[in-house]
Order: sequence, then structure tokens, then C-alpha cells
Amino acid sequence: VPALATERRFAQRLRERLEEERLLDGRYRLQRAPGGRVALPVLEEKLSQLCLPPEMPCELLRIQEPVPSRAARRRTPARRLRDELRRLLGAGWSAELERDVPHAWQRHGDMVLLSEDSFRAAPWDRLGSALWQAVASALGARRVARRGRVMPDGMRTPSVTLLLGQHGWVEHVDNGIRYTFDVTKCMFSPGNITEKLRVASLPCSGEVLVDLYAGIGYFTLPFLVHAGAAFVHACEWNSHAVEALHRSLVLNGVRDRCRIHSGDSRQLQLRDVADRVNLGLIPSSEEGWPVACRVLKKDTGGVLHIHHNVEAGPAPAQLPAERGSAGAASSAGEARRPTEHGGEDTLGARLRPEWRSWAEATAARIRGLLAELHGRPWRTNILHVEAVKSYAPHVHHLVLDLECRPALP
Repeated sequence: VPALATERRFAQRLRERLEEERLLDGRYRLQRAPGGRVALPVLEEKLSQLCLPPEMPCELLRIQEPVPSRAARRRTPARRLRDELRRLLGAGWSAELERDVPHAWQRHGDMVLLSEDSFRAAPWDRLGSALWQAVASALGARRVARRGRVMPDGMRTPSVTLLLGQHGWVEHVDNGIRYTFDVTKCMFSPGNITEKLRVASLPCSGEVLVDLYAGIGYFTLPFLVHAGAAFVHACEWNSHAVEALHRSLVLNGVRDRCRIHSGDSRQLQLRDVADRVNLGLIPSSEEGWPVACRVLKKDTGGVLHIHHNVEAGPAPAQLPAERGSAGAASSAGEARRPTEHGGEDTLGARLRPEWRSWAEATAARIRGLLAELHGRPWRTNILHVEAVKSYAPHVHHLVLDLECRPALP
């Protein structure tokens, strides 16, 4: 940062002069300079306008590690970004451009990922790489990328443009788990954090689990790292996600407890291996239900975690509108609402009718698939219904925990 160093007795006069001419850089504090002098940070782009009287002796120098001012430390990242861009554009700043500056973004390690509608106004193009350097500086990042629309290719491939930096590989830490992936090739869904935390707390010690839609390891890793699963079969057809999952398994020291099945999970050849199956695909995981039934242990059964987007009308005032747990009746219509933790699900009485109907219909369908597959009756019991997040107006991403067991003779 450029600064003017002067003797202490001239420091106040110099400061007043710089403030009057709007040359003082308010982002940084006044600092000590060699020889007992005081250094006043100045705006580099306005140095050419500097014209001081000869009776105010000073010397131009550069401060290698400037100390932020108190005001700068109090500013939010969004405020710092707007201030930096306003300074960069000078007289070209306008209310239209201010509306084009994002107020939120995703952060993955040293990269910030901007929304697709950020910096679309024409004047930004004139700044070139200086714009992205300014964004990175204001937000404390080294790389900048911008999201586009997700491609309709069945793999939810992102359309991400790298604006600053040489590659898209990042590392993101959630609940002590290290996920690594290429943002230009793989999606990362921060909205699933509540479900990742929930599955991490499930009692899976000694269990074999099949994750039919593993992706970069959203649920595979929590099951292995925190829930104590003995082994996970992770199925994924996106080659970029498979590479990311492999790297993340190594990063977290659990590679020896996971086998990756690359390809379409509907063609999975496994049978009779799983104590638990995760079907983490929305808007519907229904195409994976027959596979889930085949991989469950035929003699003891297990638990299915079935994801689905369910449409419902507006919630009554007493219902949780966005998220929270919701119990359900058993397949026999009983009012029991057991959870995997042995307690009662207190929100069961407030389960929305549409959610209950979906859970009961799904339980019946799975019960039929299992009976047809094995040639004998099975019973299903709805352990829990979890509302993960609102997906669209009146549409919620739900997870049904369904216990499936062979019926006793």
C-alpha cells in the first residue's frame, strides 16, 4: 500500500490535506515509519493528483503489511466488496452497478463462487481481470468463479466459469469432514447440511451400507467418518464425481472401507449385502427402489433412507414451514413414532397430511417389491420423516427412514 511518511509534527496537517482532497486510504491505519515518522496510506490510483506545498515535507514509501483501520474491520464482507468496487470505478460508479454486486456467495477454501446473476452489467466488462482481482481482495480469496445454470444432462453438471485462478479443485470442510471436488465439474449442495449432520449421528456401527447416488460423497463420508459404518458400497455414474469421491475418501482416511461402483446404479450387481441403503436423489429416487430391495440382506432386512420431493399446500400456522423432523404412523396405521435413537418423534402429530400419505404409499410400494422379490411377506415400519429443506413453493425435500424386515412365519 503506498503511503506518505512525514514527521510527527506535520502528520495532522498532512492528514487533513489528504482527507480534503480525498486521497487518504481509509481502509488502513496510520503506521510508524523509519526515523520516528508517521506513514499515512494513500489511494494509489490518485497519486498523480497529489500536489503538496513545499513546507509540508514528506516521502513516498510502500507499506508491505498494512494494518486495517477500525472502520474496515467493522465492515461486512459485502460492504467491503462494494467499497472496493466503488473505489475501483470512481466516477463510473452508479446505483445500477451497485444492484449488480452480490450480497452473498459460496466459499470453498480459497475460492469464492458467485451467483450467476453477478456482475452482468456491461460496464463491468471494461475492467477485465482487475474486477476479479478486486473481488478476491475484498473477500479474502485467491480464486473467483461464477455459477451458471445446471446442465440438464442427468448428472446435474454445473456450468461454472473460472474467473480468477488456474484450476477449479477446492476443499470444503463440513462437520469435520473434508470434501474435495472440481467446482467446474461437480455440484456441491450446501442446503443438505442438516441431513448430512443427521446421518452422521445414526447408529451404524458394524453395518454395511449401500449409497446408490454417492456423488462426491455427501452422505457416504458422514456414514463412514462419524456414523461408524463398517463398509460402504458407493454407486456413482459421473466420472468427475467418482474422482472427487476417491480423493475425499483418501483425505479422510477411510478409503479402505469403501468400494466405489462406477456406472448406472440400476445395473448394480450386488445382492443381499446391505443393512442400510441410502437413496439420496431428488426429485425422486423411485427408479432405485428395486435395486435397494435387492441389496438389502434377505434374512434380516434393514433400513432405507428414501429421498423425495413432496408437494403440499401451505402449512397451517402451527406447522413448521421449512424444516424439522416429522414422525409418521407405522405401515399398519398405528400411532407409534419410534426413531432410531429409541425415543418418540414429538412432531409426529403435526405431520402434514400430504407427507403422511406419501410415506405410507412408499412403505406399501416397498413392501410389495420385497414380497415379489423374495416370494414371502415383508413388513415395513416408518421410523421417521425428515423435512430437509424447501425445494420450491409448497414443495419440500423429504427423507423417509423405512425399516424393512422379513415377516415372521
